[in-house]
Amino acid sequence: MAPAAWENGQSMLTRTDSYDRLYDTFAWDIPARFNMGVDVCDKNAARDTDAPALIVTSAEGDLVTYSFGALRALSNQTANMFQAHGLARGDRVAVLLPQSVEAALTHVAAWKAGLISVPLFTLFGEDALNFRLVDSGAAALVTDLANYPKIAALADVLPDLKQVYVIDAGADGAGFTDFWGALGRASDAFRPVDTAADDPGLIIYTSGTTGNPKGALHAHRCLLGHLPGVEMFHNFLGQPGDLMWTPADWAWIGGLMNTLMCAWHHGVPVVAHRARKYDPEEALALMARLGVRNTFMPPTALRLMSKLPPPRDRHALNLRSVASAGEPVGTELIQWGREALGLTINEFYGQTECNVVVATCAEIMEAKSGAMGRPAPGHAVDVIDGDGNILPPGREGDLACRAPDPVLLLEYWKNPAATQANLRDGWWRMGDTGYRDDEGYLWFVGRGDDVITSAGYRIGPGEIEDCLSRHPAVQLAAVIGVPDPIRTEAVKAFIVLMPGFEGGTTTERDIREFVKTRLSSHEYPRQIEFVDQLPMTATGKIKRKDLRDAERAKTGDT
Repeated sequence: MAPAAWENGQSMLTRTDSYDRLYDTFAWDIPARFNMGVDVCDKNAARDTDAPALIVTSAEGDLVTYSFGALRALSNQTANMFQAHGLARGDRVAVLLPQSVEAALTHVAAWKAGLISVPLFTLFGEDALNFRLVDSGAAALVTDLANYPKIAALADVLPDLKQVYVIDAGADGAGFTDFWGALGRASDAFRPVDTAADDPGLIIYTSGTTGNPKGALHAHRCLLGHLPGVEMFHNFLGQPGDLMWTPADWAWIGGLMNTLMCAWHHGVPVVAHRARKYDPEEALALMARLGVRNTFMPPTALRLMSKLPPPRDRHALNLRSVASAGEPVGTELIQWGREALGLTINEFYGQTECNVVVATCAEIMEAKSGAMGRPAPGHAVDVIDGDGNILPPGREGDLACRAPDPVLLLEYWKNPAATQANLRDGWWRMGDTGYRDDEGYLWFVGRGDDVITSAGYRIGPGEIEDCLSRHPAVQLAAVIGVPDPIRTEAVKAFIVLMPGFEGGTTTERDIREFVKTRLSSHEYPRQIEFVDQLPMTATGKIKRKDLRDAERAKTGDT
């Protein structure tokens, strides 16, 4: 039986003025049976069918508001549509859409029907989509006309993909079904599948350091695992008048789970607005116009906003909480937030596999500039050595979360070796190094592997290197992150050319476009250096650390 708080949308945390009291008195009570779709939608509709759930903005500035009652009926129709088209429990449904009602409906309906949803970034190119769709074995996909050509081009290599829905076609087409047409023919009565809290509900792909990305398979309980940290960094989310928005894409766990679904757990309405390119002035205007109270913004988005004239001189902002993560916020941004936004930006830390396990909350704790925060209630996060021993304050080591934990992934999809490599000695190793101070604050030092942190995205070099190697001019390639004043890091590629090819502006431009169109516009190398050779180990592996060390030496940053 689910606790009453989860049935009625109340907060998981009891509001207090002391972090220690908040942490020490918290205890998990995960129900045996739990369904994310029922929790974020049907529960709220049963309480107040007319309560606003989603405010969708158009490019022209028009607004369409969906109530929880409307979302319950529409998600029921969507679930019935999936079942009518042969989708069965455990099948994977991919979502290739921007922030939209259809994206939200697909996730909610998939979970209610016992399916597993797979969010995909709309800026992914054919290669990136091909791997994720093949690896997940997606049986269905929901997309729009803008992205459908990429799927159509892959039709011959996606044998598992039986059903493609397009949301804005208006009629069935060659190779796809009209989403709204099929949905309109389905009943709005649906009995949700009785899922266990540990049943799988979501696969989100995360970048790896070598080769292809890994699919983090999450259970329905992961929503509950997110709640303490999310409530914390939004200064006890679920206050009267709260209204949520993020510029982050819902394909990422920070947009989908931290923002949309955790807000809906509390019955907090969410704004759906995803510009093709982030514009800080447009973001401010949107938040002022709609009265947004809560937002998650990566540090890069905040840095770009901080370059503008004082926001409150031009916009009547009504913000109550601003959260940020993905890279360190830093002293300057914290101070800017206090002066320009009138609040303290709360930081948090986590990863796709184990999210929101460290956080700050300005209402109950000091914001130490540079620190990630302290462990969120219910999560045991510490700094350990290679044998799993907790290190004393001030000693650098591996950041890790004690397992089991409700927010922790079930496993890497079809990759048990990778799961076992991270889960050892009763700890999930986050892949980062850090230290704990005497007051229990955790401090990020650096990546323990080669993942690049750029504009809030965690980018694995392996997939980019694989893509580069397919370019006819590229003999060998290595990718690292180099310091960038706005993005934290920029992707840099070191390339050994094939005989007969010459470096130069034209070749650089061609290589960049090659990666941009096949993977994503956030993964292409902004910097390219042509070299005669790359540092290699005796077994032929590229020594990226040597490249990073050489780059630091160039700038004097040792």
